[in-house]
This record gives sequence, structure tokens and C-alpha cells, in this order.
Amino acid sequence: MTYRLIDADGHYYEPDDCFTRHIESRFKDRTILVRRGEDGLGRIFLRGRRTFMSVMPGDFASAPGALEGLFAGGVADGFTHREVINAKDHPEFIEKKARVALLDRQGLEATLMLPTLGVAVEYELRDDVELSYASLRAFNRWLEEDWGYGDDGRIFSVPMLSLLDIDRAMVELHRVIDAGARLVHLCPGPTGGRSPGDPVFDPFWGTVAEAGIPVVFHTSNSGYQHFYGTHWSEDPNNPSHLQSPLQWALCNTERPVVDTLIALTLHNLFGRHPKVKILSIENGSSWLRPLFKTVDKAAALGRRGPMIGGRLPPRPSEALAEHLWVCPFPEDDVEDLIDAIGADHVLFGSDYPHPEGLREPRDFISRLDGCDAEVARKVLRGNTAALLGLAG
Repeated sequence: MTYRLIDADGHYYEPDDCFTRHIESRFKDRTILVRRGEDGLGRIFLRGRRTFMSVMPGDFASAPGALEGLFAGGVADGFTHREVINAKDHPEFIEKKARVALLDRQGLEATLMLPTLGVAVEYELRDDVELSYASLRAFNRWLEEDWGYGDDGRIFSVPMLSLLDIDRAMVELHRVIDAGARLVHLCPGPTGGRSPGDPVFDPFWGTVAEAGIPVVFHTSNSGYQHFYGTHWSEDPNNPSHLQSPLQWALCNTERPVVDTLIALTLHNLFGRHPKVKILSIENGSSWLRPLFKTVDKAAALGRRGPMIGGRLPPRPSEALAEHLWVCPFPEDDVEDLIDAIGADHVLFGSDYPHPEGLREPRDFISRLDGCDAEVARKVLRGNTAALLGLAG
């Protein structure tokens, strides 16, 4: 292979002070706090209560790829721990310099870097708007300090944003863009009782569209356990590692991102903001073909009904396909995804160093054995390079 790969789904493990290092003093005791017990494990609290992700994920993790196949049903005992590691023993999981050296050894030119803990807290902050934005702002400032937004051309970390309050969202959006962010993240699902495609959020979407900033929807704690799972007899307080089978089916990963993409499409976001770029990362891809059929059928059935985002095109699925890039699970049928959305809109992601991802990022290459060299290069490098403004 004559080129280096670009990974669209890399991760770090956060330190204890990722939310407190830069937060204003009046919020320091109210934000996400880590308390360490005699066993050395950091337990995560918000206003005195354990959070959805109850233990610092890097303290008691499984090795990269130890649970590969989990989301295809290939791990019979579920989210258990195998090949247990502590991230502190692996500098490349927690320090930028060591991670860049690892990229060189892995044959990667660059990687997007996404949170482990940071994608799991926004919903639990929802009832305090001021604290929500103080916490996300502090997290992003830590991110800028420890990892950066890609000035080195290697590590492109993604800041966390929220649409809970559009005015505060715009302040932080402009701040991270000025700091050099190439992408931003939103949690899948509704926010504050509104669709992310609601025209009230047009200032946000107009800004990212004109700035050429893709918006990432990565699997997160979207709150579905509370506002949806409870209507199906489920306990909303089950922590992340003890979700029930029904909660996995109804409340995690696929349902939130599919709902989000339906809302963006049928609320006509792409008609109002034709330069918007949406990235779905670590949400799988098996849902994509049915989703295309769903939005077209729904648009036809609702043609005489209200359309809060404006009139829809005859085939909304075409607009969605034009504005969406998908990073599949390693176990997904990548060739089928390419056929469904086109080779220009598929991204390679390893989920490294998470246990449900790949042992090594380059293990993804074999998923493309049936593709010609030009298509493989687009998936493994070119498409993500274009989104980041790098040479393909």
C-alpha cells in the first residue's frame, strides 16, 4: 500500500480533571467529578449521584479489540471485561505525543479523536443550562490543551457542543472554530424537546455550513433510557455496562441516530442549508437502506401535512445521501454500504483503542478485499481527508 490511512473513529481515555481543570470556580463542585476509592477506581458523580458511565472508563478497560464483534452478537456474554488493562499503563491512550508515535507505527497519517466519557454526560446535565455549557466549555478547553484540533495534521479532536440553548451554543461554536476546530459533535436525539432540524437552530447550521465544519453524531448517551425506555417497563438508571437487551435495542446507538437523521431530513435541514455535512460515527450502518425507504415513504404520506422546515423534495432520501457520511461498525457489510450510499460517503473507522473496535486500525483493510483500489483508497483515506481539508 502506497498511502497512509486516516482513521475517522479514534478515541482517548480522559483524565479525572477533564471537566474541572478549566471550569469556573462556581461550577467546580457541581460538574462531573471523579472520586477515587481505596480500590483505585475513579467513580463518576454529578451532584452527588453516580452517572450513566459509573466508573472512569480507562481505569478498568478491555484491551483494543478484545470485544470485537460485540455489536454483531459475536460476544455471547455481552459487555464484559476481557484482557483487562488500565489506560494509565498505555501513554498512547492518554497522551498526544505517544499517540502520534503510535500512529506512525500503525501506518496512519491522522485520526479523528473522540471522547470515551465525554459523549456520555450531556443528557444528565440537561436540567441546568448554565452548568451544561460551563461543563462542555471546560471539557473543550481541556481538549484543546491536551490533544488539539489538528494543527499538527495528525490528531483532529472533536469538541462537544449542545443545542440545549441556541445562544450559548453559538458562543461556544464560534469559540471552538476560532480555536481551530475542523469538526464539532452533537449528541444524537432531541434536545430540550426539539428536533435538531428545527428552524430555531438555523443560526448553528448556517454557521457550520458556511464554515465547512462537518457535524459528527457519535454514539452517545442520548437519554432514550429515560424518555422512551421507561414506557417499555425498563429501569432508566441502569448504568452503561448493565443495559438490558431491550434497552440495547430501543435506547442505544441505532435508534437515536436513525431518529436524528429522519428529523434532519424531514424537517428539511438540507433544503435550508445545502452545504451541511453530517457524519455518523460508531452507529453502525445496517439501518441505512431501510432509512432511505422510510424518509421517502413518510414524505409521500405527509405531503399535505405541516412541514416546519419547509417543503420537501420529491425524494428526501437523495438529499440525505448527499449530505451524510457513514463510518460503519467493523463487522458491518462495508461493500453493501458502499453500494447504498456511494464510495465517496463511506469512512473507515477503527474505534481504537476501545475493546469493541479493531485490534489494529489496519485490520479494516481486509473488509475492502472485494473493492477496487480506487474505492478502497477513498474509504481508507480520501473521504476523511477531504472532510478535514487534507490531501487525498
